[in-house]
Amino acid sequence: MTRTIEAEPIIAHTFAAFGDVLDATGDFRLINDGLCHRHHDRARLDFGSGRAGISIFDAVPRALPYDFDLVERHPEGSQAFLPMTEHPFLVIVAPDAGGRPGSPRAFLTAPGQGINLLRGTWHGVLTPLAAPGRFAVVDRIGDGPNLEEFRYPAPWQVIGPA
Repeated sequence: MTRTIEAEPIIAHTFAAFGDVLDATGDFRLINDGLCHRHHDRARLDFGSGRAGISIFDAVPRALPYDFDLVERHPEGSQAFLPMTEHPFLVIVAPDAGGRPGSPRAFLTAPGQGINLLRGTWHGVLTPLAAPGRFAVVDRIGDGPNLEEFRYPAPWQVIGPA
C-alpha cells in the first residue's frame, strides 16, 4: 500500500530541523568594491572526521508523482547540494525516530536554491526534476563508513502541491 505526501515549498523555518536553505536572500555584506552581495555563512557545515570536499553529481531527473522507499543518512557529516542549473528539485527528509526514519516530508526548492542537510539527517536520494541534474555537493571526504540506508516497508508517493 503506497502512502502519499504532498510536496511543499521549501522555506527556511519549516526546513530548519533538517538543514539549511541556501539562497541569496536576506542580510548581505557588500564586497568587491560594492559590486557583489555576500550572503555570509549560510550553512551549518559539520564534519566528524575527515575534511570537506566538493564533488559533482549528475543525477537522472525524475517526475512527480514520485515513488520511493529508500532513505539514507550520513552520521559523519553534513551534505550541501548546490544545483548547477536554475531548475528546482525535490528534497525528501524524515525525522529520526529512535535510530530509524520517521514519516517523511517532501519539499520543492525554488529555482536557484540549494540545501544543506544537517549531519545525521535522514533524506531521500538526489531527485532533480529536470535535466541536467547536475549539482556541486559539499560533504565529508574521509576514511570509515558514513552511510546508513533504510527501506520503508511500504513505498511513499510524493505528489505536487495542490
